[in-house]
Amino acid sequence: MKPKSVESFLMIAILLILTYLYLGIERGECDCGDVINVQKAGRIRDITGKCLNATAMENLARFAAKEHTKHVNCIIEFDRLVKARKQVMTSKMYYLTLEAQDGRVYEAKVLVKPWMNFKELQEFNAIDA
Repeated sequence: MKPKSVESFLMIAILLILTYLYLGIERGECDCGDVINVQKAGRIRDITGKCLNATAMENLARFAAKEHTKHVNCIIEFDRLVKARKQVMTSKMYYLTLEAQDGRVYEAKVLVKPWMNFKELQEFNAIDA
């Protein structure tokens, strides 16, 4: 390579790295296995499409409803997952909007540490219609 070619190559490489860092986007895999563009750790992103309807997401919503039922004097039966968002940190925080069989809508916040096989319901609130 000629010296100018090396300099040009290095300049392009530096610009690409700076662009990557500035945009904060990387390729990743959602829980259902689809390869998607995701934001870096710490940011909350929507879970959509196949990933929203994945069994793992529905199981997490069912877990939230069951855990809440254990601590209150009423039974909430999960019907469907309406919306889900995920924040990746050292663990994963899921923000779930779910509908119960009685038609009421709830928001749940669930902390997951996959390497410890740990799930904990942080919040569970009814959304006033």
